[in-house]
Amino acid sequence: MHAARVHQAGGRFQVDTLARPKPRENDVVVAVKAAGVVPNLRNVMSNYGERAYLTVPELPAIYGLDAAGIVEDVGEMVSGIVPGDRVYINPGRSCGSCHACRSGDAINCPAYTFQGYFGFGPASQRIYKLYPYGGFSQYATAPASGLVKLPEQVSFEAAARFGYLGTAYSGLRKAGVGPGRTVLVNGASGTLGLGAVLLARAMGATSILGVARNRELLERVRAIDPARIHVLSAGDEPVGEWAHRLTGGVGVDAVLDTLGPGAPGQAMLDAITALRRGGRLVDVGGMNAPMQLNMHALMCAQVSLIGSLWFTVAEGEEMAAMAAAGTLDLSVLEHHRFPLGEVNEALALAEKRAGGFVNVVVMPSGQGE
Repeated sequence: MHAARVHQAGGRFQVDTLARPKPRENDVVVAVKAAGVVPNLRNVMSNYGERAYLTVPELPAIYGLDAAGIVEDVGEMVSGIVPGDRVYINPGRSCGSCHACRSGDAINCPAYTFQGYFGFGPASQRIYKLYPYGGFSQYATAPASGLVKLPEQVSFEAAARFGYLGTAYSGLRKAGVGPGRTVLVNGASGTLGLGAVLLARAMGATSILGVARNRELLERVRAIDPARIHVLSAGDEPVGEWAHRLTGGVGVDAVLDTLGPGAPGQAMLDAITALRRGGRLVDVGGMNAPMQLNMHALMCAQVSLIGSLWFTVAEGEEMAAMAAAGTLDLSVLEHHRFPLGEVNEALALAEKRAGGFVNVVVMPSGQGE
């Protein structure tokens, strides 16, 4: 098979010929039809050396975080998954035997690792050796327990966006978003933010407030559902005053902050002022600027600040079901497709960060859908 591998830190991909993998007894082999291209990937691929803050696979490495395709082969202990099944590979891997894993809380495993991306500690290197195939490979192995079955209504290209969508969905669930609730999405025009808007709408949120900088992209977000989506270009009006005005002076039930590293801390502080008493802010973007918080004020208002990292296979199945039912509308995504041999060009396009509507995918095993 062919796979695009990086041979030096921060280097370009080159397509290599490798042996096609075979499944272990609890694994499957998936023919990858589409793999999402993460705009931050080059930074991750440069994270080698003494000052590395993430655990990345040893070089040469096959990257590619979000892969979707067709099951080709299954291990002898696998049940419920058969060749021909359409699946998304949830890349979250854990050791399977620590206290967190035994408690059904794999995301908090000390060895938690994203197959084809990065991990959170030295124990991730063992995970990479077990599952070395990222999405930029014609075939990838994965545990059968890590697969999300895809209905026909979800294309492989759309499924390659499930990493971002699932991150937003899990955060919205932790925030308690649902029917009768109001939510503010900070960074609503970005990849994470747009997914959050689409999911909040699918989950029945009564009012969705979106804040971002790009007015043109914000207007496209608002046009998805003008009756329920309200937008504000950052700086036009204080976020807290705007949110309270739109909610009759109460404030929003929840904030999902999707702003990434490099965003100013003040943007999150401003979003906190939009919350009602008892409201929750869930951070899924990883904004890393230091902030000065008035914890006494948060305590008195019973405001919660929550970090949310990823999503479970079960949450992925729920998203797939919403898409099949038509409540989660993924038709707004604009797919830009690249063959495996043009993965460097695909990454260059993703790095332009042209907004959440753009979905860049690599198709290692031929055309998607």
